[in-house]
Amino acid sequence: MAQYLQVTTTFNSEDEAGRVARALVERRLAACTQVLGPISSTYWWQGEVEEAQEWLLFAKTTDERYPALEGAIRELHSYTVPEILAVPVVAGNFAYLEWVLASVSLPGGDEAL
Repeated sequence: MAQYLQVTTTFNSEDEAGRVARALVERRLAACTQVLGPISSTYWWQGEVEEAQEWLLFAKTTDERYPALEGAIRELHSYTVPEILAVPVVAGNFAYLEWVLASVSLPGGDEAL
């Protein structure tokens, strides 16, 4: 049985977040993405406390597709060290979860597009 995940990452612009969100869905790495923002982030970076306006991306996927999704985020992201966090979904609407699985499943079981 598939393990479902919600993956989050942040971007410094709405345009970049939207571009990556669309690419993840087009590549069938995420069934659905949402972009929220702007949000205010405060964090340590290179020995300094930084503050930034960012856009938060949520992506729904499976554990099987996670490695490729992470790779795509790393490939497309402008940050040197992007936030990429995957949180397991412990419960949810069965029909929705089945839709997630169908949306990220590749025809014929191929692992790459």
